[in-house]
Amino acid sequence: MSQTITEKIVQSHAVDLPPNHEVRAGDMVTIRPRHVMTHDNTSAVLSKFRSIGAERVADPAQPVFTLDHNVQDRSPGNLAKYEAIEAFAREQGIVFHPAGAGIGHQLMVANGFVHPGSLVVASDSHSNMYGALAAVGTPVVRTDAAAIWATGRTWWQVPRTVKVVLEGRLRAGVVGKDVILALCGLYSSDEVLNAAVEFHGPGVASLSISERMTIANMTTEWGALVGWFPFDETTALYLRQRAGALASRGIFDRLTESMITDWLHNPPQPDADAGYAAEITLDLGAVSPQVTGPDTVAVSRPVAEVAAERIAVDKAYLLSCVNARMDDLAEAAEVLRGRRVADSVELYVAAASAEVQAEAEAKGVWQALLDAGARPLPPGCGACIGLGAGLLEPGEVGISATNRNFKGRMGSRDAKAYLASPAVVAASAIAGHITGPADLGRSMPAASFRDLGWAPPVRPVDIRPGFPERIHGRVLLLPVDNLNTDGIYGKDVTYRDDLTPEQMAGHAMANYDPEFQSIAEEGDIIVAGANFGTGSSREQAATALAYRGIRMVIAASFSQTYLRNAFNNAFICLDSPELHRALRSGLAAEAEAGRRTIPAGELEVDFRRSVAIWRGGEYRLSPLGPAAQELVQAGGLEALIRSRVGG
Repeated sequence: MSQTITEKIVQSHAVDLPPNHEVRAGDMVTIRPRHVMTHDNTSAVLSKFRSIGAERVADPAQPVFTLDHNVQDRSPGNLAKYEAIEAFAREQGIVFHPAGAGIGHQLMVANGFVHPGSLVVASDSHSNMYGALAAVGTPVVRTDAAAIWATGRTWWQVPRTVKVVLEGRLRAGVVGKDVILALCGLYSSDEVLNAAVEFHGPGVASLSISERMTIANMTTEWGALVGWFPFDETTALYLRQRAGALASRGIFDRLTESMITDWLHNPPQPDADAGYAAEITLDLGAVSPQVTGPDTVAVSRPVAEVAAERIAVDKAYLLSCVNARMDDLAEAAEVLRGRRVADSVELYVAAASAEVQAEAEAKGVWQALLDAGARPLPPGCGACIGLGAGLLEPGEVGISATNRNFKGRMGSRDAKAYLASPAVVAASAIAGHITGPADLGRSMPAASFRDLGWAPPVRPVDIRPGFPERIHGRVLLLPVDNLNTDGIYGKDVTYRDDLTPEQMAGHAMANYDPEFQSIAEEGDIIVAGANFGTGSSREQAATALAYRGIRMVIAASFSQTYLRNAFNNAFICLDSPELHRALRSGLAAEAEAGRRTIPAGELEVDFRRSVAIWRGGEYRLSPLGPAAQELVQAGGLEALIRSRVGG
């Protein structure tokens, strides 16, 4: 059978697959990624690593450490944390990048850790960026990173794939950032939520590697788990340049000409008849410079339209892993050269890496930025993550070339943040209000989303010894989409470490429905809508339901962070849009009457056939494969790691 590129790459990195098993979207498999990057959160991962009884990293060549988030913090506590991370890297023989070297994602692609056709993960959401080099890059949580350190492996559920066909080419003055901002605005109804996005079409060839990195990076904000570009001559040229740069530093084996030649002759690519969940077509020629916001990427408008409103700007930012490479700085410097930032605006600039800054200095780009009034910051995340100098104060407005403008992320929740390309940020800093360097019109590509009717394939699942083939339970319908973690387990108890499991159980769903506790019974199965568990990453939103006696949650779809937290704590979560639709239809009157927790009779779950049976109908479920069964039987990921390392 045919496979998408994500399925093929996961197949090549999967371990312990049943004989002749072909990886498909929906499968939960055990993977051995090529690399796992951790940044400042290496300290938290290290705590988990030690708590599970591990002492030595299974494969010292697999982890990569990069200190980038809080590099402006020179406090004794932060410096001690950095020193401890470096000491652990030295002890274990792990590649270590100190504070000031650059942002982790930039270092991963520039220093040869990301290979076409490889699976590379990071404990950071913007690891999607590795897809610019024809790899599958995807985020993991800290427990996963600790598992990879200890055993070389973790688990992953393969996402469905949405194909994005790029046609035409960008006009002068329009860049890759405008493409992804337009996509985020055009398709803001979860069209690619938790999906892998493959970019195809003749327009790909016209995009630079830096532009592909920008687009792949921000597929995260678009809602995707993977943003993949095909390997071509542009990719090969970039990798040759990087191989030369590494060789000049005495690193000869990380990227070689023979590797690049092999990729040219046998590039990673999906099968011609691969099955996609949906398809989007985008005319690059119809894209105009974009601005998104305030405080969301889901609202995107042409700069020319926003400029007419003369929205005053207090701070402007040229930094982050998405748009602080050489091309981006040069683009901004071209607008700023010979001009000055408005007196009412503070413009902050930080290169994506020390190497990028050195190149910008050598070419006069850095000085042009400083001469215009830009305030330099060290290579790192800084204001993008709300750390260090230049944060937004209450009432201020920021225009930023970063990737995320969630309310409060870059400073005060009473500020407003907009996103745009480096050229638009520079032009806005000069003008004192949001504008572009030139009026390129207000065109927007036409929306073209086509749902191709994909559903997880129904295939027999191998059942591990001792794992039940089927279970029965009463079903509780929660007739809502986007049920967030605050509704499942409220913020008032999230940071209470003194609660017993029984007490935590008593808070389950209290914010969502005060009646839930009196309705729920031991052994119930919850069925809910799309994007279940969205919001914060609190793992108690999964464990509290398990402590309450809920056997599993079946939802139309899940927040991937919630899904990982659930399985890492041995709590089963399965996808079934079909079952959710059936219950919503069958219990429409109760839902319309405002009932938030609706008992709906008995449900049977058949794990071998991956179906749920309710009122005589059968509804497809995402498969609970052997890797997931092993997690559940072991009692969660940490317990499984302990058993493997003998802790």
